[in-house]
Amino acid sequence: ALAFRLSAARQTRRLAASVAAVAQVETVLAGQPGLTLVLDAAGGALAAYGAAPAALPVDPLFDDGLVAAVHAPDRPAVLAALAKARAGGEAQVRFAPRLALDRRILMVLRRLGPATGGDEPPRLIALALDATLAHAREAGLDAARAEAEAQNAGKSRFLANMSHELRTPLNAVLGFSDIMRQRLFGPIPDRYADYAQSIHEAGGHLLDLINDVLDVSRIEAARYELSIERFDVREVVSAAVALVRVQADDKGVDLAAVLPPEALTVAADRRALKQITLNLLSNAVKFTPAGGSVTVSAEALGTHPGADLELTVADTGVGVAPEDLARLGRPFEQAGGAEQRAQGTGLGLSLVRSLAELHHGAMSIDSTLGEGAAVTVRLPIVVAAREPVEGEAQVIPLNRSA
Repeated sequence: ALAFRLSAARQTRRLAASVAAVAQVETVLAGQPGLTLVLDAAGGALAAYGAAPAALPVDPLFDDGLVAAVHAPDRPAVLAALAKARAGGEAQVRFAPRLALDRRILMVLRRLGPATGGDEPPRLIALALDATLAHAREAGLDAARAEAEAQNAGKSRFLANMSHELRTPLNAVLGFSDIMRQRLFGPIPDRYADYAQSIHEAGGHLLDLINDVLDVSRIEAARYELSIERFDVREVVSAAVALVRVQADDKGVDLAAVLPPEALTVAADRRALKQITLNLLSNAVKFTPAGGSVTVSAEALGTHPGADLELTVADTGVGVAPEDLARLGRPFEQAGGAEQRAQGTGLGLSLVRSLAELHHGAMSIDSTLGEGAAVTVRLPIVVAAREPVEGEAQVIPLNRSA
């Protein structure tokens, strides 16, 4: 009998402790800022704790269930969240309550407890919070982003359409200043000849800037169309080297090209690839001091159709600081001090990156400050050499020594 009384006392104490623990949990849940719901598998409320959002009263949830309290267009998302929670996952859903369409409720749902092997349907636990302010902020950000994108697209379309209007008067300035500096119509004083030379140089710099701005704008406005053709990339690289040769010689920079002995055929836009090479070479020569060197190389990474062309321009110039590397390649972004920034516009590398991406390629920069930089453009444009077909006529070179 004594043992029975001791056992009953222990059970009473355990029961009291359990009741106290449950009461403590319910007190915590009732005091939370959100609403915690225990739901059946269909979304009907079985228990509710905490402060309900003003737009989601609790009583209708017990009478009609969660889904009935949701605005009709949002019900499929809520049903999908309930299904995901029943399957054991955690689901989040945001919806407009039917009684206040200007507000938003954020609900997080999970299955209550592990799955059981019996026939008893699972229960769900849901946390409901008022997300109206967050929704309003997101809507404002979306509207601001849409407006900014529309303005940027309008700017790009405007600049792309201004090509003729910007270039025509500048070409006249360049043409007449060139006539004056060459004294084609007779002698002029040396002082005026120097002025004409300065006008021509400034006009050429401005024309390069306008061309870069217009190309970037056309790419941003999705109006830059590639003209794909097959050609030997060595021809394009050699032509770009020839154009930069004078600039390199005047500055005292050694310019070299490392190209394969055999034809390197690619399928790409010839003008775009030439501009990529020219921009990289001009940029490298610009930031390489006298006595330095600039080297351009091109090679195929593989022999299969669509293999990558790797075009690299390396220099021994001033290099780029690590904190500046991430910014380069975006329009008007430059690295270095004020003296270096004054030498360019920040569009050269941006145009290279954009043209590479139009070819489904990529640009990368490797640099050490004070030691130089290497810019690599990799493009999947290489055309594999065609193997001769059996029985097909072949061209056999003459043996001149015979």
